[in-house]
Amino acid sequence: MNQPARHRAVTYRPVTHRPGARGDREASSTAGRLGDAHPRQEGPLDLRLVPPALAAWGTAALTVTGSPWWAGLVAVACAVGGAGLLVAGRGGAGRTAWPWRGPSAAALLLCTAAAAASAGLHGADLRRGPVPELGTRFARVDVELEVTSDPRLTRPRIRGDHAAPTSVLAEADVVRVTGPDGGTARTRAPVLVMVDGGDRASTGAAPPRSPDKSARVRGSSWLKVLPSTRLRVRGSLAPPMVAGDRVAAVLRVGSGERARVVGAPNRSQRVAGALRAGLREATGGLDADARALLPGLVVGDTARVTPELRAAFEETDLLHLMAVSGANFTILLALLIGPPGTAQRVERRGLAPRIGLPLRTTAVLGGALTLGFVVVCRPEPSVLRAASCGLIALLAVATGRRRSLIPALATAVLLLVLYDPWLARSYGFLLSVLATGALLTLAPRWSTALRERGVPGRLAEALGAAAAAQMVCAPVVAVLAARVSLVAVPCNLLAEFAVAPATVLGFAALATAPFVMPVAKSLAWCAGWPTGWIADLARAGAALPGSGVDWPGGWRGGALLALGTVLLVLVGRRALASPWICGVCALLLVLVITRPAPLVRGVTGWPPTGWRLAMCDVGQGDALVLAAGSGAGVVVDAGPDPLLVDRCLRSLGVTRIPAVVLTHFHADHVAGLAGVLRGRAVGQIETTGFEEPPDQVAFVRREAARRGVPVVRAVAGERRRAGPLDWRVLWPPPDPAPAPDGPNDASVTLLVRVAGLTLLLLGDLEPPAQRALLRTPAGARLPPVDVLKVAHHGSAYQDPELLHRAAPRVALISVGRDNSYGHPAPSTLAALRARGAAVLRTDRDGAVAVVGGGGAALRVFP
Repeated sequence: MNQPARHRAVTYRPVTHRPGARGDREASSTAGRLGDAHPRQEGPLDLRLVPPALAAWGTAALTVTGSPWWAGLVAVACAVGGAGLLVAGRGGAGRTAWPWRGPSAAALLLCTAAAAASAGLHGADLRRGPVPELGTRFARVDVELEVTSDPRLTRPRIRGDHAAPTSVLAEADVVRVTGPDGGTARTRAPVLVMVDGGDRASTGAAPPRSPDKSARVRGSSWLKVLPSTRLRVRGSLAPPMVAGDRVAAVLRVGSGERARVVGAPNRSQRVAGALRAGLREATGGLDADARALLPGLVVGDTARVTPELRAAFEETDLLHLMAVSGANFTILLALLIGPPGTAQRVERRGLAPRIGLPLRTTAVLGGALTLGFVVVCRPEPSVLRAASCGLIALLAVATGRRRSLIPALATAVLLLVLYDPWLARSYGFLLSVLATGALLTLAPRWSTALRERGVPGRLAEALGAAAAAQMVCAPVVAVLAARVSLVAVPCNLLAEFAVAPATVLGFAALATAPFVMPVAKSLAWCAGWPTGWIADLARAGAALPGSGVDWPGGWRGGALLALGTVLLVLVGRRALASPWICGVCALLLVLVITRPAPLVRGVTGWPPTGWRLAMCDVGQGDALVLAAGSGAGVVVDAGPDPLLVDRCLRSLGVTRIPAVVLTHFHADHVAGLAGVLRGRAVGQIETTGFEEPPDQVAFVRREAARRGVPVVRAVAGERRRAGPLDWRVLWPPPDPAPAPDGPNDASVTLLVRVAGLTLLLLGDLEPPAQRALLRTPAGARLPPVDVLKVAHHGSAYQDPELLHRAAPRVALISVGRDNSYGHPAPSTLAALRARGAAVLRTDRDGAVAVVGGGGAALRVFP
C-alpha cells in the first residue's frame, strides 16, 4: 500500500542552485530579513530580452517615417510569423530541428510586429487632418493648441556681421484649426511653434501660478507658459524644417501676435512649475555659473545657461549634465535603496532600511519618487529611460529578486519604443541607452582589470565608468559634432565627484523652496560650490589647446571612430600590463592636450620667437593680437567664438591685456569677448562711438560689467602706449563727417608702431569711410606701412587710393573657410598682389604671425 504523500520518506541531498529553483526562494527567505540572497544564486546573465528590444528599436526607427501601409504590412507579416512559431513550438516540440522555432524567435517577431504597428499609427498622426495640407500651402490660420513641452529659446547663432535673432520654440498639439477660408476642424496634430521676439526674453522669469482665460501671451512671455496650457493664437503654417521630423507642420507666430489662454495647465504641471520656479528663486543669489547650471543639473532648466558656457560643455562632452539623465535619478534612488553596486546583496543600504522600511514599502516609495521625478523634470527621452529602468528595478526589489539590470534596460527600451516610436530616432535616447549599457557591462570588467593592476578601488570604478561611457558614445557624438574630445574622460571623471552633492543638495533646495525659502537658499548656496566646480572644469577643459581634434562627420566618421576605438582598446589591454608603457602613453596624452608653449614652439614653430602681431584663426571674423611685452598683448577685436579666441591667446601665452579694442559692434568682431576676458587681467575696452546694433552693444557692456572692466570710447587723434606698442586712432572722428554708413564705416582704425614696424588696421571700413579717412590730416600724412589688415575680410569694396597710399609689404585677411560671402574677393587679392604685397589669409594659412622690426628683416609665419 502506498503511503500518503505527507508520510513519504525524503532523502536529503546537497542543493545545487539553479535559476528559479525552489531552493533559491527558500534560501532567499532564510538569508535574513534584510534582503535577498547573493545574486550569483540567480544564475548567469539573462540576455533573452535584448534581441527583441533591438528588433523593436530598429523596426520603429525604419517605419515611423514611412508609409503606414508599409508599417502595417510588416506588422501583419511578423505577427503571423510569430504566432506560427508559437503554434509550431507547442504542437511539434522535439520533432524537428528547425533552429528558428521556439519562444525566443516568436518573441522577437511579435515585438517587431508591435513596434511596426505602433510606428505606423504614430506616423499616421502626422498625415491625418487638415494641418499637414495647410502647411504645404503656407496658410495663415487661427489655431487652438495644447502646449506639450517647456518653451525654450533657440541658441543665438553668429551669421556674418550679426547675431541671428533668437526665437521661442515650443512643442504643441493643434486641437482646432480655422483655415483661410473660414472653415473650422477639430484635429490632433503635433506642431513646432516658433515665436519671434525671443531676443527680448526674460529667461529668469517665473511661470504664472494660475493663468485665467483672460490672460494674454505675447513675444517673450511664451517662456512662462507651462505644458498642458491651452492657447488660441494666429500664425502661419509651414512644412517641417527637417524631413522625417515628428511634427506635422511648423507654426510661425509673429512677435506682434497675442495668444489667449483658453485652458489652464493641469494640477501636476502647476505643482511642477511652482517647484521649478522656486528653485530658480533659490539660486538667484548664486554666482553666474552656478545660477545658470544648478537648475539644469537638477531639473533640466537651462534658460539661464549662456551660449559660451554651453559651448564649453559641448567641447568637453559634459553636455549630458545639463539635460536631466539617468545619473540624476540613480543618485536619488541610491539614497533610498543604496548604491547600485550593493543593491543586489543581502545587506541592504540606503535610507529605507535605516528608518525601518520593508522591501515592498521601499518599492512603493521609490515608485512615487519616480513619478514625481518624471513630472518635475519633464518626460525627456533620457528621463523616461531612467525612470523605466528604475521602476523595473524597484519591482525586482519588491518581489525579492534582484537580477541583473541588463534585462531591466532591455525591457525599458522595448516599452518606451512601443509607447513612443519616435524615441527610436532620437540621438539623446541612443546616447542614454549606450551609456547605461556600457556602465552595466564594460565598466565593471574594466574596473576589475584596473584593480588587478594596482589602481585603488574607488578610482578604478570611476575611471572604468567614465572610459566605458565615453568609448561607446564617442562615435555618435562624432556623427553629430564632427569632433572628438580628448579631455572628455578626465573631465567626466573629475566632474563625477561634484555631481552627486550638487544633485542631492539641488533636489533638497527644490523640495524646500515652496515651504521655507531661506532654507532652500542655504541649500542652493551649498550646492553652488560643486556646481561652480563643474562649470570651471568645463571652461578649463575647453580652453586647453588640444582639448579636441576635428573628425569626419556623418555615419562614416562615426564608424571610423568606432573601429579606431576598438583597436585602441585591444592595444590598451596589452599596454596595461606594463606600467612604463602606461606612464609614457599618459604623458604623451597630457602633452597633446596641454601643448606646452616651449614644446609646441620646438615642434611646430608656433608662436614664433619675437612675434609682433598675430592674427588668430577664428573663422569668419576678426581677432588680432599685438605683442605688448612678456605675457602681455593688446587685442583688436574678439572674433565670433569665445573658445577659438581664448585658445589663440593661450597658445600665444597672453595673460595680461592692457587694452581690448573693438573696432565696431558687429557680432563677428565682438561675440568672442568672453573668451578674451576669461582668466586674464584686462585694463580697459575701447570701442567705437557708433553704438549699433544695440543687442551687441548691450552684450559688450554686460560682459565688461561682469568682470569690472571699464569701457571707453576711442576717438580719432588720441594716442596710446602699452610697453613697446605705440598706436594712434585715425578713425572715426568725434563727429563723423560724412555720417557713417552703418557700423562698418564707424570702425576704429589704428596706425600702430612697434619695433620699427608700421601696421595699419582698418577694421571693416567701407570705401566711403576709406576716402574720408584719406581727407583727414592724419590720413593725408599716412606713410607706407609694413603690414595692412585688409578691411572687411578682403571684400571687393576697397578704395584703390588707400591701397596705393598704404603700399603694404604684407596684407593679412581674416576670413572663414568656405564662407557664403565670397570673401576674399579675387579683385582685392589681385589689387594687393599687383602692388607687391604678400597676401596671407586665415582660411588657408591658419593663424598668422609677423616677426621682425628693429632693423631685422620682416618675416611672416607660416
